[in-house]
Amino acid sequence: LYNHGTEALKQTYLPKMVSGEWSGTMCLTEAHCGTDLGMLRTKAMPNGDGTYAITGNKIFISAGEHDMTSNIVHLVLARLPDAPAGVKGISLFVVPKFLVNEDGSLGARNGASATAIEHKMGIKGSATCAMSFDDAKGWLLGEPHKGLRAMFTMMNTERLSVGIQGLGVAEVAYQNAVAYARERIQGRALTGAKNKDKPADSILVHPDVRRMLLTMRAYIEGCRALAGWVAREIDVLHLSADAEAKLVADDFTALLTPVVKAFFTDLGFEISSLAVQCYGGHGYIHDHGVEQYVRDARIAMLYEGTNGVQALDLVGRKLPAEGGRLLTRFLDPVMEFCDANDDEDMAPFVGPLQTALEHFQVATGYIMEAAMSDPNEIGAASVDYLRLFGLVALGFMWARMAKIALPKGEERFYKAKLDTANFYMQRLLPQTGALLAAIQSGAKTMMEFEDAAF
Repeated sequence: LYNHGTEALKQTYLPKMVSGEWSGTMCLTEAHCGTDLGMLRTKAMPNGDGTYAITGNKIFISAGEHDMTSNIVHLVLARLPDAPAGVKGISLFVVPKFLVNEDGSLGARNGASATAIEHKMGIKGSATCAMSFDDAKGWLLGEPHKGLRAMFTMMNTERLSVGIQGLGVAEVAYQNAVAYARERIQGRALTGAKNKDKPADSILVHPDVRRMLLTMRAYIEGCRALAGWVAREIDVLHLSADAEAKLVADDFTALLTPVVKAFFTDLGFEISSLAVQCYGGHGYIHDHGVEQYVRDARIAMLYEGTNGVQALDLVGRKLPAEGGRLLTRFLDPVMEFCDANDDEDMAPFVGPLQTALEHFQVATGYIMEAAMSDPNEIGAASVDYLRLFGLVALGFMWARMAKIALPKGEERFYKAKLDTANFYMQRLLPQTGALLAAIQSGAKTMMEFEDAAF
């Protein structure tokens, strides 16, 4: 609304949406089209007075109906009568639950209603609705047939936000797992009893439990650092007066958006699952609450564009964009850091990072070359490539954190940082080698498998 709405639309809706008196939704998905919005059927017929009659059905609409706010402002994708086929024929409309009178008060109920509440695996605190629009009155937002472009103003922000959602679920799962591991006593340490006054030691003494907790910790703190880097670049993009700095920030955030969305949410689900594993059978039942984190984390891998689609966006669009310029915004600072910190103290961190970076660069070259003769190579490699990218990005974050922590390594906080950095470099970052091998194996094993054999 702020970026694409007329002054009249902004004045009518934004003040009460910002104050929280009114809420909003995004109405994109239909039963027959999710990722492929080009098949969208919802119609918008001109009323002759500058408004439109919106007719169609939408599904998976978060907070589509509730009584927590006095009005709900739906942003609805629909087609005008003269719309071209595909995504180039989609327009965006403002469709309020209640029409707004000229004096700002609420008027008659609009033709927008919830026809069902979705029964979901998780996020049960969100009223996810199937919505019906029956000649609902709407106002065009932005230009005709440019609705998807307008919607992506919000979608790109939401993809970063969903990445942070994955990080948040991971953090609470980790905190609970650590607390449980400290107090749960089972078995003895392999090297002998650590707490002879009790019938068993805490499970924190067991190597596998420590592996799980350190994996969770290393991913979470690395993701938090990467999120901070991206957030800083967003600030530069929006607030800097330097045109070149804004261009660099725009390139960087465009490149990293699919990585933050997909990698963070993949890890959110994996870490929530590790938390359940730390609890054992007690994690699988409702009593401790950690099973909810697994259910709630799963949606973040799906909405705002599935993680497979994020990977395709990264490899198919972002890598070749502007002749590969976007990728240099990430690679250049990583390589400059490695060159500037080629010393003995930083060797345990820079060495593994350089190895992983080499895997990343080789994978990039392979995909770009192989895709020229077979476009399926992009789809076959994309998910593994995004994971490889994320691991290298976190490796860079951990190397930077290690550099700051080294002079202060006697302090408990910084010692923990260095120890976690070492764990990441030795136990997690080496995954890049296996990912490179998988990427280089190509698309044949997937695409030559007969459809009928599935």
